[in-house]
Amino acid sequence: MTFGESIKTCFSKYAAFEGRASRSEYWWFFLFTFLVSLATGMVSETLSGLFSLGVLLPSLAVGARRLHDVNKSGWFLLLWFIPLIGWIVLLFWAVQEGKEPNRYSGSESAA
Repeated sequence: MTFGESIKTCFSKYAAFEGRASRSEYWWFFLFTFLVSLATGMVSETLSGLFSLGVLLPSLAVGARRLHDVNKSGWFLLLWFIPLIGWIVLLFWAVQEGKEPNRYSGSESAA
């Protein structure tokens, strides 16, 4: 999946928590949100805050779909609230290859 396809997919599945997201989809969208947040932060803190608020739901959705790809529940995103340990666990899962088949394999599969 390319950078543009990833952004298009994540925004078209704005609040879709079901299905799966490939590593490329997740990491390209992560890069997009990081770069745009950085750029908008240089222009205005208010603009950066509005952008962050606007991509919060699609970021959570792609994160849940990424966890589904490694056969984990999207609820594991709550590990983000456990400093350091939770972050390391989520990072470990985010970089793993998708597991095929798994309980989240439906009509959609990871690309």
